Amino acid sequence: MTHPPSDDSLSARPPGYRLPPTTHVGTVRLQVADLTRSVAWYERVLGVVVLRQQGSVASLGAAGGTPVLVELHERPGASAVPPRGQLGLFHFALLLPDEPALGRFVTHLESIGERAGASDHLVSEALYLRDPDGLGIEVYADRPRSTWQRQGRELRMDTRPLDLDRVVAAAGGTAWTGMPADTVMGHVHLQVGDVEASVPFYHAALGLDKTVWSYPGALFLSAGGYHHHLGVNEWAGPAARPAPPGGARLLEWTLVLPSPADVAAALASLAAGGYRADDGRVADPWGTVLHLMSTGQG
Repeated sequence: MTHPPSDDSLSARPPGYRLPPTTHVGTVRLQVADLTRSVAWYERVLGVVVLRQQGSVASLGAAGGTPVLVELHERPGASAVPPRGQLGLFHFALLLPDEPALGRFVTHLESIGERAGASDHLVSEALYLRDPDGLGIEVYADRPRSTWQRQGRELRMDTRPLDLDRVVAAAGGTAWTGMPADTVMGHVHLQVGDVEASVPFYHAALGLDKTVWSYPGALFLSAGGYHHHLGVNEWAGPAARPAPPGGARLLEWTLVLPSPADVAAALASLAAGGYRADDGRVADPWGTVLHLMSTGQG
């Protein structure tokens, strides 16, 4: 799924290097305590399938789909995410193709007794879950881009109650049969120690546009005019710490750029900002690893 090129009159573009407009989020890699337990939950609740498994690593995606959405790495006995959260992953977000698919998913969750939060963000409609290790997951559908609203150069986003009855009605009574084949990883949302301190890395050096910057305690960024490929927030509070190496956590998330030359340009911009990359991987100021790759890799 691609997003139309951005309108430069909207959003705040970075001061130098800017990521290509077709940049999108790729595979998210997670560390979990029990691979068998996690795979069973992801299959039953999210409706994904195991695309391949080798030892303690399982790659999950939609049946009939091509991209690996989530890669689970087992670390036996990994501690669960604490209730107050930790720096790193807030949630990863699976983007369904349309509102009817989201309606089918709502009905599916009700049928299996799985509880979820729900929000209307104006640009999208979202459900929120936690996996067996406490890792956050969003499943959402976008509203048509023609309905998105602006305040000056800034996109309007909010968190309002979601009209679940209307979403379910959009499905027209059709049943959920698993994660749709054209589901993609829509965005990643991270908890950071300080939102303003994230700007030099994600905006100035990496080259993401700022799209929403007045949301309390959070910042949203994207490439190509999308509402956000990345959210960062400081809601975990000043005492929050990164996930321990032996805990359930985000190992890395991926941004996919059009070509190897684009990856090289992004890495050069990061290096100029003082951020060292190794094999296309670079850590943000709080240790969260981003993997830059080009279309066709992985």
